[in-house]
Amino acid sequence: MPLVTTYDMLNKAQSLGVAVGAFNIENMEMAQAVIAAAEETQCPVILQTTPSTLRYGGTKLFVNIASALAQSANVSVAIHLDHGNSLDLCCKALEDGYTSIMYDGSSHIFEENAEVTKKAVELAAKRGIPVEAELGSVGGKEDDLETENAYTDPQMAAEFVALTGASSLAVAIGTAHGIYKGTPVLDMKRLVEIRKKVSVPLVLHGASGLTKDAVQNCIREGICKVNFATELRIAYSDGVKAYLKKHPDAYDPKTYGRYGFERVKNLTIEKIAMCMMEDIRKWEQSKM
Repeated sequence: MPLVTTYDMLNKAQSLGVAVGAFNIENMEMAQAVIAAAEETQCPVILQTTPSTLRYGGTKLFVNIASALAQSANVSVAIHLDHGNSLDLCCKALEDGYTSIMYDGSSHIFEENAEVTKKAVELAAKRGIPVEAELGSVGGKEDDLETENAYTDPQMAAEFVALTGASSLAVAIGTAHGIYKGTPVLDMKRLVEIRKKVSVPLVLHGASGLTKDAVQNCIREGICKVNFATELRIAYSDGVKAYLKKHPDAYDPKTYGRYGFERVKNLTIEKIAMCMMEDIRKWEQSKM
């Protein structure tokens, strides 16, 4: 089926008390693996690309990969710009066919973040495309940006969504991008307060490395989209490394790429089940 936006899937997730898995892809094999996992579980997925991935491949290339795979799939697939760091990149993604975008102004002061996010929302609205925003700052390293945690203020979150018209909001409650050096402590009370004040779907960044219980506790308190990136990169790379260790003379990318594919597919199935609160049938059985 054609690529879809994230509007319906996130609103449905919110009504069901589950989350949609959003998976960062770096190449064709990872995209194939994520969609294969979605078809096996009969659950929707969001493919995501970051600015550094787009410098590597470009928005048009990744849209075409996602669109070709989605056309032959029997589940809903969206392609999302993750951590869009400029209006120019947001515009490029919209022009080339992305069905969801994020403008990330979390490194700016509240007023500047709100102002530019609102512009991104207005641009996307002309094409019927939803916009994810971020308030507060998820720490760790994402692409070229390394930041410290700055927790989301619940009252400011409500004001921010009202000012910008964002379709979903990424919140900072103690998660981090990249590989955790210790056990993260999540501020669940803060998440509960944000949920009370903000009606749009909430997004959890930095989920790679969190325990299943931690992720599912966040979903119970209102998270509707969960992002996975680092774990997928590790899974793909580990698959390739394992094959080349056994077959050091291999030279055909199709052979070792398949091993990366299988690792990513299996991990994605696990993460989808986690997001669906271990009941993948719940999504398919819903008539929404």
